[in-house]
Amino acid sequence: MLTRLALSSGAYLSALDGLPSELRWSEADIARSMTAMLAGQPEDADIWIFGYGSLIWNPLTDHAERHAACLDGWHRSFCQRLTVGRAAAHTPGRMLGLRNGGRTDGVVYRLAAATREEELRLIWIREMAMGTYRPIWAPVRMADGTPVRAIVFVADQDHPHYECDSEIETVAPLIAEARGPWGSNAEYVFKLAAALEHHQMRDLYIIELAVRIRQCLLRHRQRAGRSAALIRGAAAY
Repeated sequence: MLTRLALSSGAYLSALDGLPSELRWSEADIARSMTAMLAGQPEDADIWIFGYGSLIWNPLTDHAERHAACLDGWHRSFCQRLTVGRAAAHTPGRMLGLRNGGRTDGVVYRLAAATREEELRLIWIREMAMGTYRPIWAPVRMADGTPVRAIVFVADQDHPHYECDSEIETVAPLIAEARGPWGSNAEYVFKLAAALEHHQMRDLYIIELAVRIRQCLLRHRQRAGRSAALIRGAAAY
């Protein structure tokens, strides 16, 4: 699982060295993206980050406040091909993003003014190392109705790894099969589903996807069991 030390030490970026150059951003690319994003934000204004995936259950950021929140106009979608981390080139999985339409329940984090530059740097390394996201400013509502303007990382539809088909029937078998040095792709979905349930947030796409992935994994185990039984039977003769 990704750690704060991996982000701050450079280990996370080093782990992406095997990717083609067009799929890997340099530290300079990441810094330019962050600078451009913050250009229109007043220096003394609060900076909020909206989390809808692993930022919910593995934030890895020091923050001053955390609140349940809702983002209108976007929905979760496993629409980005994944070949590192929780997947590999020979067993590609899917990474979570946001696509237009619907609504997403998640959390918002307010960064403390004293540490926000370093926290933003780590967040940008985490989210933009492969350039698969497009950071935007978007209105978000907290659970009590309070509106804030937050940074949201949505799927970049111009990225080479963007996939139009994110239907459950398509992505469940891929996610069930994919794994890499940071764990399995399926574990990511299960942790997200558990985090949403813990926070009493309902996302039917994630719920159904988790069910389908478990069904795929069960079928894999059953096939493996039958193959092992055949091998044992053949060895007995």
